[in-house]
Amino acid sequence: MTVNLAQLKALLAVVDEGGFSAAAPALGISQSAVSHAIAALERTVGSPVLHRTKQPQLTTFGTRLIAHARAAVGAASAIDDLVAENANQPTGTIRLAAPATVCQGLLPDLLTRWRGEFPGIKIRVFEGEDHEIVEWLAERTIDAAVLVDPDSHDGVEIGADEFHALVRRDHPLADEDVIDIPDLDDDPFLLSDGGCERHIRDLYRRTMSRLRPTHRVREGATLIAMVQAGIGVSIVPGLMAAMIDNRVVLVPLKQKLKRRLVLTGPASGSWHPAVTALVDATRPRV
Repeated sequence: MTVNLAQLKALLAVVDEGGFSAAAPALGISQSAVSHAIAALERTVGSPVLHRTKQPQLTTFGTRLIAHARAAVGAASAIDDLVAENANQPTGTIRLAAPATVCQGLLPDLLTRWRGEFPGIKIRVFEGEDHEIVEWLAERTIDAAVLVDPDSHDGVEIGADEFHALVRRDHPLADEDVIDIPDLDDDPFLLSDGGCERHIRDLYRRTMSRLRPTHRVREGATLIAMVQAGIGVSIVPGLMAAMIDNRVVLVPLKQKLKRRLVLTGPASGSWHPAVTALVDATRPRV
């Protein structure tokens, strides 16, 4: 009886995902199957590899084994990717990160399209702030990302998102065709304390108004709820339309500013073949 890849993949999933229940969906199998795979691995190697605590921890032997497990699973995955690339049928699991507004406003349609074109590619989506996503991509914690206004890239632009004022439906400015930023000065301002802050500050620099945020809010859902409650107004990307209901409205700004949204892979080193396939398939057809 020998160690097999399924057992090693189960071990890596339990360690990386933080437990048996979290490992199951990552592997696409049941929690019971994960447990059986780990038990079979331990019988094969003749030693426990995990301490069965609330968050399983590697045993001393498991710590020695894990690096070899990663190398074996990585080599097998690389061979599968090479074979698929040679057959022009990319496969593999891609970790893709994007800002919240992109995850809700753009990715659903793209994921549906990619699933039809590349049935062998599985995509796991991670939501993050702009700066977090840049770091994840540089560290290769993820395989691909949607970056906002990158200085340079080898990817493809998937959208250009214009900023709008976000106000309550009953706000005096809600029915205006456009809103001049100084007209928002009478209301408490809710500043998105994330990737959008630099764009909002850029917009304010074009006016005689001074940005005086009453509240700084990280989560988009919290920002929307505060506007709904009448706590203040804000300026947000237009893609937030996918996240709001009829209690608030997006109104175009007199001061125009767009952000470019670019699908790309890591800036250095080679890309996963599946990332290259997704980017190439998303380029505009000339």
